[in-house]
Amino acid sequence: MIAEAGAFALMLALALSVVQVGLSAAGRARRSAALAGAGEGAALAAFLAVAVAFAALMHAFVVSDFSVANVAANSHSEKPLLYRVAGTWGSHEGSMLLWCLALTGFGAAIAGLGRTLPQGLRAVTVATQGLLGVVFLAYTVFASNPLARLASPPAEGRSLNPLLQDPALAVHPPFLYAGYVGLSVVFSLAVAALVEGRVDAAWSRWVRPWALAAWSMLTVGITLGAFWAYYELGWGGWWFWDPVENASFMPWLVAAALLHSAIVTEKRGALAGWTVFLALAAFSFSMLGAFLVRSGVLTSVHAFAVDPTRGVLLLMILGATAGLGFSLFAWRAPSLGRGGMFAPISRESALVMNNILLAAATATVLLGTLYPLIREAMTGEAISVGPPYFNLTFTPLMSAMLVLLPAGPLLAWKRGDARGVAQRLWVALLIAAASGLATIALVSPKKAFGALGVALGAWLIAGALAEIVERTRAFRAPAAETWRRLVGLPRGAWGMTLAHLGLGVFVLGAVFETTWKIEAAEALPVGGRLTVGAYELKLDDVHPVSGPNYEADEGRITVTRDGAFVCRVTPQRRLYTAGGQTTSEVGLCYRGTSHIYLVLGERREGGTYLVRAYWNPWASLIFAGPAIMALGGLVSLTDRRLRLGIGRRREERA
Repeated sequence: MIAEAGAFALMLALALSVVQVGLSAAGRARRSAALAGAGEGAALAAFLAVAVAFAALMHAFVVSDFSVANVAANSHSEKPLLYRVAGTWGSHEGSMLLWCLALTGFGAAIAGLGRTLPQGLRAVTVATQGLLGVVFLAYTVFASNPLARLASPPAEGRSLNPLLQDPALAVHPPFLYAGYVGLSVVFSLAVAALVEGRVDAAWSRWVRPWALAAWSMLTVGITLGAFWAYYELGWGGWWFWDPVENASFMPWLVAAALLHSAIVTEKRGALAGWTVFLALAAFSFSMLGAFLVRSGVLTSVHAFAVDPTRGVLLLMILGATAGLGFSLFAWRAPSLGRGGMFAPISRESALVMNNILLAAATATVLLGTLYPLIREAMTGEAISVGPPYFNLTFTPLMSAMLVLLPAGPLLAWKRGDARGVAQRLWVALLIAAASGLATIALVSPKKAFGALGVALGAWLIAGALAEIVERTRAFRAPAAETWRRLVGLPRGAWGMTLAHLGLGVFVLGAVFETTWKIEAAEALPVGGRLTVGAYELKLDDVHPVSGPNYEADEGRITVTRDGAFVCRVTPQRRLYTAGGQTTSEVGLCYRGTSHIYLVLGERREGGTYLVRAYWNPWASLIFAGPAIMALGGLVSLTDRRLRLGIGRRREERA
């Protein structure tokens, strides 16, 4: 009966979302606070109903109720509890329910936390969020019911894809969806602003925390996915420009542009139309990602479903939702104010250039992702667009943006002083140049582009610190005064510094790992040796081990350097008995921020095992950098400036 109660709660949530739309729209039309308040209550009730349905599905996975079709197709009684819980969102149907949970959750949040918004703007925002809930809940109820029963339940399930049975991937989807669906609030606020005909500093100030929260969660989700791909798939890399990877990366890029554009709109009243456009585009890219992952139009280990029928429905949702939003934008954009003028050298200009480069980078990723699909649809010829395309198009655009990034916060609004900024950044420039030259001299004189990448990462880190030094006037004031200013800095300033610093850390890790990675592979007998870089590996033993739901061959590999013991690693080759699938469990040996990465292959004739080894220098920085960036976003969210002023502006306009 629990599954039936969950299915009923899901249908109730759909009905409540319809009520939410109707009451909120009526409250806006009649300017009735009572009706609008009832719509907000319906938003909270819809979220609670979806939470009940989600809990019912999770219960079915935990107790292995194979009479639920979703559980039978994606779980097994021998699975560890963590992966039975993660199975709740490990399928197409379950992931759509997670999407609806996040969507209605953000709808309840905007209804409950939007008290300082003008009544009309709040009512339209809640109505738009409810309309999105109606669309996706209807899709889930009628096309992807996660709680549908089986007439003849099997005695045992088919289990979840073994590649998804991993701790990082167990928590990856909730973070990713919090980012994906969090952008729906930004979309709803943009629609409300267009309906109300007002995009001002107050509106931008309210948009920023929602965009920042979504961007931070999306950063964590993408990083967890990259880390999973790094140590679970066994191919030695962390990013391959897979179409599904791109599907999450594009809304991240647009959200980053939106955060910077909203600052200009708030501070100077400029770029109002562009900020609204980005707010609409960010969630539209999230919906595009949902279509790509679930439609079956592409093949990826990340994809949830291969179902063209449901893919067409998702494409229709994308077309209708984004189409209506951009149609409204086309109608109302000419009436939006242009804001204040600014000089070519100013903080506004730096942020505009930032947005241009981020938009161009997003366009290159979009083209590389969709072109093979369009080409195949038109000609029937299957092609692929891989890393070479993205390296030639995306990398130069982002590099140009990163070169300009440290200068932006040091420029004044309206009219800046380029010479003054150069004087403030000369130390950072010196550190960057020294880092690049030292890399050429000490690491590799033949890797000029790698040295430039190292210089760029050092430039970003030193530039972020230079901005803090400038704000506190460090080295130009007594230590006590410097400390007072340092402690008194707004949290938004600290958050921005952490985000830019984290980006520099990521660049250093990515450059070193991709430029100076060393790979070696050899079929080894027990006792055989393999050299990778400065390290020698010895295959001591291979023995069988049993897990909760798998059997495995586990290798024991000793790593030495110059005869001295470094570490012992135990990579595995697993066979999951429920589905008959095999996976490689990577062995990692951490050497500071660098990794020795080992993969054990199948047993070959003659009793040898293929062992692949990688020396990945500074690889930990690849994942530490985005973690610092996400922390910066969360620190910025605690800045009261992101929440104050809207109420006062509303009262002043009344």
